[in-house]
Amino acid sequence: MNRWCAVLWTCLALALCPTGARADELRPAYIEMAEQAPGQWSLLWKASANSRLGHSGEVMIPENCKIDGEPQREFAASNILTRLSLRCDGSVQGQTIGLKGLELSTTDALVRIAPINAAMQTVRLTPDQPNATLAKPSIISNVAATYTIIGIEHILLGFDHLFFVLALVLLLKGGWLVAKTVTAFTIAHSLTLVGTTLGLLSLPSQPVEAVIALSIVFLAVEVVKSRPGDLRLSERFPWIVAFLFGLLHGFGFAGALAEIGLPEGDVPLALFTFNLGVEIGQLAIVAVALAALYGIRSLRGQWLQPTKTAMAYGIGIIATYWFVERMVA
Repeated sequence: MNRWCAVLWTCLALALCPTGARADELRPAYIEMAEQAPGQWSLLWKASANSRLGHSGEVMIPENCKIDGEPQREFAASNILTRLSLRCDGSVQGQTIGLKGLELSTTDALVRIAPINAAMQTVRLTPDQPNATLAKPSIISNVAATYTIIGIEHILLGFDHLFFVLALVLLLKGGWLVAKTVTAFTIAHSLTLVGTTLGLLSLPSQPVEAVIALSIVFLAVEVVKSRPGDLRLSERFPWIVAFLFGLLHGFGFAGALAEIGLPEGDVPLALFTFNLGVEIGQLAIVAVALAALYGIRSLRGQWLQPTKTAMAYGIGIIATYWFVERMVA
């Protein structure tokens, strides 16, 4: 019975978790509209070359603006960049900006508006709300709120970061121990995220992504081989292990944040709130996972260990696939 239960949970894990998912699937489009001189604006529109938006998306500029000259298009890394020069008649406050095609996608778009003599504002477009009205300074969307939400979404949609946290929950016993260990993970990836964003640290992305996948495989093996009374390395020193691997995961977060972009003048606030959002997302994952395991223990205690083993096998198999994929990419 235990064997069939393990097989069932493994199949469920594989079915629910797409093997093609990457570490940093959160790659929203980015639009920056900056005023260069009164009435003269530059617009940068960036989207992943692998997304539908990168090829068929179109920025809907404010009605009082007109394109001046020909659009300039180029490829940079895995993105398509489009640059426009605009001439706008009067203020853009109260005008609408949007992204055509966003409603057909599964990602979001960040819009940064930087006038010369007014406060900068950051708005977020979604498939449900692909347009936004540019507000007056008194009701401008908060950078802190925007980047906190981005951080939460990133940990929930970045499957390998999520799997790493889940593996910690499966391995460790006690909610407080798990919470402290996950927080050590957050502190570590915050250090490398800040260092990379500020240009103090740098590592090539492909080997980093491969080692991130390998870190998940390591934890999955630890879960499978864990035995009562015989503590594994990760069980004896969970904070140290989480901290060391967190340093690597920070480079992955930095790559995703580079894709999103940071608002000039608010980089410290954006970094802090992005990390805050990641921590909130991680603690939410921990709470849900611990509640699920508690429910299994209460209803069918004999299923608990087979469930943990099956989930560890599913996580390990998917992470191994990622590791091979990233090594040969």
